[in-house]
Amino acid sequence: MRTVVVTGTDTGIGKTIFSAGLVQALQASYWKPVQSGLEEETDSETVERLSGGAVLAEAYRLQHPASPHLSAEAEGVEIDPESLTLPQLDGPLVVEGAGGVMVPLNRRMLYLDLFAKWGAPVILCARTQLGTINHTLLSVQALRAAGCRVLGVVFIGAPEREVEDSICLFGKLVHLGRLPMIPELGAAVPPSANAAGDDALAAAFAAHIKLDLIRAVL
Repeated sequence: MRTVVVTGTDTGIGKTIFSAGLVQALQASYWKPVQSGLEEETDSETVERLSGGAVLAEAYRLQHPASPHLSAEAEGVEIDPESLTLPQLDGPLVVEGAGGVMVPLNRRMLYLDLFAKWGAPVILCARTQLGTINHTLLSVQALRAAGCRVLGVVFIGAPEREVEDSICLFGKLVHLGRLPMIPELGAAVPPSANAAGDDALAAAFAAHIKLDLIRAVL
């Protein structure tokens, strides 16, 4: 199984942008099992646009932008974890969770439980802003307690070296790099018009992310 799971300490921290860059760098496929919120560009559409890679259909597409269990309940459905089995592909697969580590899928199961069931290595995305030490260490503790293999942490944002070093020290984590903000990222062009993906994202990944450590597990 050549799969890596991307999760984060919270929602809106940039893990979809990181996932797009990883898909592009690894020439991987992408899967977002559950999409909550359809009014704006979805995560799958963002990844397809920025990476130029293959994007698999979501198992659940929910209109309401909220936690998956609440979005599903608003539409009168319940997310069945048995329908969220990892796709079996020939090449590498990047799977992105929703929000943080402990987001509920239904009233009995968290994303954390699904990660543990899958058994694939996990990359944790974290902000570099104030508060990230606490959020990151708690997320790592939860992942490891559930039996997940944490490949390392990727920071997203402006450099905060002392914060980053503290997280890696206390969490005994591998620093996989820091993805800076990319002002020129993502002109809204159809994926077919930019089949190779976003050049600025590719350049940032090559310069800042330790891809050799990620490729070693795939």
